[in-house]
Amino acid sequence: MSGDDQDAGDEAQGLRKIIHVDMDAFFASVEQRDNPELRGKPVAVGGSGGRGVVAAASYEARKFGVRSAMPSVTAKRLCPDLIFVRHRFDAYKEASRTIRKIFEHYTPHVEPLSLDEAYLDVTEDLLGIGSATRIAELIRQEIKAKTKLTASAGISYNKFLAKLASDQNKPDGMCVIRPGQGADFVASLPVRRFHGVGPKGAEKMARLGIETGADLAAKDIEFLRTNFGSMGDYLYRAARGIDLRPVRAHRIRKSVGGERTFSEDISSGPALRETLDNIIDIVWDSIERTEAKGRTVTLKMKYTDFQTMTRAKTVDHPVASKAEFAAMSRALLDEALPLPMPIRLMGLTLSKLEGTESDAPARDDPQLSLL
Repeated sequence: MSGDDQDAGDEAQGLRKIIHVDMDAFFASVEQRDNPELRGKPVAVGGSGGRGVVAAASYEARKFGVRSAMPSVTAKRLCPDLIFVRHRFDAYKEASRTIRKIFEHYTPHVEPLSLDEAYLDVTEDLLGIGSATRIAELIRQEIKAKTKLTASAGISYNKFLAKLASDQNKPDGMCVIRPGQGADFVASLPVRRFHGVGPKGAEKMARLGIETGADLAAKDIEFLRTNFGSMGDYLYRAARGIDLRPVRAHRIRKSVGGERTFSEDISSGPALRETLDNIIDIVWDSIERTEAKGRTVTLKMKYTDFQTMTRAKTVDHPVASKAEFAAMSRALLDEALPLPMPIRLMGLTLSKLEGTESDAPARDDPQLSLL
């Protein structure tokens, strides 16, 4: 069956046509585009100091195991020739605006997740093309022509599958998961590919005999709820390729924040404070970039047993400076010490935002946060 015929069949069955577009190594690719001396070389966007963190890595750097959210000292150890460059948010936002305009040429139903990725619902596209596959091809071609950057795309009948598909043939690739193929596609994947399943989660699943989507689908919902709490329902649906969430073109930003999952659990006060200071730097940068004004600071910590502890403080005025944000964050950590057990994750958010109605991404850019 041709792409057009398949899409026509999908519409007749009432299925949605969803595209997930994800730019390839976006920040690093912008730097390589704008500086010819960086092309073909391992590049990391971020600070190179002892407390620096990699915000994005080029594909040349990823071959050495360098990943976003990795401490810069670790990245440099893995790739001695790694070139660090400071972020240039204005350049990234300019490219992102161009890309967003391309999306809106085809559909008004665009849900941006960050500067570099978005969901598009093209069940009814503005140009009457009809084929989601063809639209994705045209979008990728137009992005390359107008920005000199490459994008990967996933096409399917729901958001979960489209996002999995966009990662399947990266970089500069495309993948289609058609109706009837979703469950089989998910069954063949390692569970670490599922959005929301981090390294520790994958380790826990492995201990329970869950390595693939097929293994996950073999577990009943009560087993998943018992072992994974509220995430159990999500895992049950994901293992079957089910996702009923619509593409939301306009959402309300409720918070700005970031979090970091550690490669090794930590518990000592000095290590926790150093990590917190690093997160403060990253999150405040995001707060300034989005011009967010909020009154509540929340500290989140996830223990090694996956239980989560949060502490929050609200003031009667918008937090106006990094010094105030940092002082509130540190006070929350001091209140929590000593910890009953080591933690595997720490995060900070600023919420109770003013003027939150926006067509900007409703969650933080994963390349800017420490996810």
